[in-house]
Amino acid sequence: MRPVLFNSVPFIVGFLPLALAGFFVMRVLPGRSTPIFWLVAASLFFYGWWDYHNLFILVPSVVLNYLIGRAIGDYREKRLALARALLVLGIALNLGAIAYFKYFNFLAGSIAALSGAEYTIRHILLPIGISFFTFQQIKFLVDRYTGKTAVHPDFKSYAMFVTFFPHVIAGPIVQHDELLPQIQNRWFERFSAELFVDGIALFLLGLAKKLVLADQFGVYADEGFNAAAAGEPISFFVAWGAAIGYTLQLYFDFSGYSDMAIGLARMFGLRFPINFNSPYKAVNIIEFWRRWHITLSRFLREYLYFPLGGNRRGRARRYVNLMTTMLLGGLWHGAGWTFVVWGGLHGVFIVINHLWHGLRRAVGLPAGQPTIPGRIAGTVITFFAVLVGWVFFRAASFTAASDVLAGMAGQHGAVLPTQIVNLIPLLGRFVTSAGTVPGLAGGTVLGFVAMVGLFAIGLAIIFLTPHLHQITPRTRLLLLLPSFAFVVQNLLFSGSAAPFLYFQF
Repeated sequence: MRPVLFNSVPFIVGFLPLALAGFFVMRVLPGRSTPIFWLVAASLFFYGWWDYHNLFILVPSVVLNYLIGRAIGDYREKRLALARALLVLGIALNLGAIAYFKYFNFLAGSIAALSGAEYTIRHILLPIGISFFTFQQIKFLVDRYTGKTAVHPDFKSYAMFVTFFPHVIAGPIVQHDELLPQIQNRWFERFSAELFVDGIALFLLGLAKKLVLADQFGVYADEGFNAAAAGEPISFFVAWGAAIGYTLQLYFDFSGYSDMAIGLARMFGLRFPINFNSPYKAVNIIEFWRRWHITLSRFLREYLYFPLGGNRRGRARRYVNLMTTMLLGGLWHGAGWTFVVWGGLHGVFIVINHLWHGLRRAVGLPAGQPTIPGRIAGTVITFFAVLVGWVFFRAASFTAASDVLAGMAGQHGAVLPTQIVNLIPLLGRFVTSAGTVPGLAGGTVLGFVAMVGLFAIGLAIIFLTPHLHQITPRTRLLLLLPSFAFVVQNLLFSGSAAPFLYFQF
């Protein structure tokens, strides 16, 4: 069976209405625990729908981390060494689970390749969302040890915090001190019509981003990158179509998912942290990472970069810590060297960004907001740096990534539909005309124009409009009107739902 995707008909017309109806019924019954138990049960059903074997990882993880966290709190004051040992054990168990299920084949294969030995890939079921729910629980254990979490929660609330279906698959990485107080608060028992309606609006608008925009951009990304993976030379426009297509697909896919997760939580009376804040509008790569996957960036900063020393041990050590954090952040996204290179590229970009700021200070330039031309230039440079990085993020191999980049540099030539070259004869000096161009929506001139037009619309939405959380709930409701018909059409006639890209992480 397939996962119950947020953008699938079974989820929207089946699971979600039943989960909401059961929750509202349970809230009027005696006992504050009843609705929490219902949501835990619904979340476990949701998580195990694709493969019930996943529950044999998630449930023991929840139980073990809860018990270890309680023991850490009990021993922290009187037997600190034992508390520290339990913390190390808990972190080791969480990271060990990720290492085995997500990275065993990658690590064993890499070692075999370096040593010249043969290695047969094992079939290891990767539990969906394991990176997300283990990171959440690692933070819980660390905060129990440091005393930041003074009161140990009851088990039902903790189980809901970890398994709650809006975030268990692909985030956001909701921290225990953000969600547990809400679950344990009495107002959680009360119905908020305003929050519920806003949740529906956010969910449907996020769904529109996924169905109407992300999946359409994905067509161009898939055609170009799949051709590169098959060893076909990628011409200039096909390569740029693939790179820009994936850059836009990932933006609207992840933005749409984040809005849907936040919207789902609000339907149940809970608030998730914002995980996405118009990252392509960033004027530099440092700001980009403050806007992209905000909850992951926060976790890496607080529980990896700072423990490594942050910027407290000199400039050189600071850059080493930044590179280490970004390399591991890249590996977190996927078990492959292309993800490591992607993380390393962003580490280099961030170091260069810090060096640039240092140079500006050294020559006495102001450290305030740049001028409008400066902001535009910074945003353009940052956007194209991110775009180049996404090539490694998306490509199936280094060879495929190199072929796409070579195509973007014009090394495989430039081919356009004959009609366009005939319309603008000057183009004939630079490009080769052809009746069809593989990779451009069927190869016709109409397909090429449609691609350019769709890209222009996507870029205009990104750079010229505010993100959903910058506008009022009333305005979000008004935005539903023009998008509702497209959503219904896609749900009814698009066939199977395309998974969200971050489900693989």
